[in-house]
Amino acid sequence: MAGPYDLMLMLDPTAPEERRTAAISEAESIIGSGGELLATHDWGQRRMAYEIDHRPEAEYRLYQFDGDNALLDRLNQRLRILDGVLRFRIIKFKPGQPTPPPPDQQAPRRREEREAQDTKVAARAAADAPPHEEEGAAAPAAADPTAADPAAAPAAAPPADAPPPAESSAADPAAPAPTGETPADE
Repeated sequence: MAGPYDLMLMLDPTAPEERRTAAISEAESIIGSGGELLATHDWGQRRMAYEIDHRPEAEYRLYQFDGDNALLDRLNQRLRILDGVLRFRIIKFKPGQPTPPPPDQQAPRRREEREAQDTKVAARAAADAPPHEEEGAAAPAAADPTAADPAAAPAAAPPADAPPPAESSAADPAAPAPTGETPADE
């Protein structure tokens, strides 16, 4: 089944120039022999999202081509064993989609520079921030003495079918405790 594909090729920038050019020329010749090369984009050396084989950067190349399954199999087989290729990915795309934009020309900042500046900005923003809702919600809770002290909270309410508690005199400690039974009506 033929169709349009993207091949993202990530080359090792520390590999000798001969190996990188050999990998590029072999990928282009395989695509040219079994399909049609639509576009080539050289994005240059860029920082990767994560290190691969302890390498923080790679040389990026994007190829757009038409090909069939046999071409994809040959590309997979050859690019896996070529020295100088860190990673590659072949993705089928829908015809009529716009060409990918070139990557930003500005070099990405180093992680150390980005973290040092961002933490200062975040710390200063937190210090200058207005009080949050939590502080406003804490003020009414402080006015209620039972909210701060769980021991001062009233006991759980008795069940609805329980008899009302008998009144006892606090001054008379010898008064009998209520038994929960009600006297019979006379």
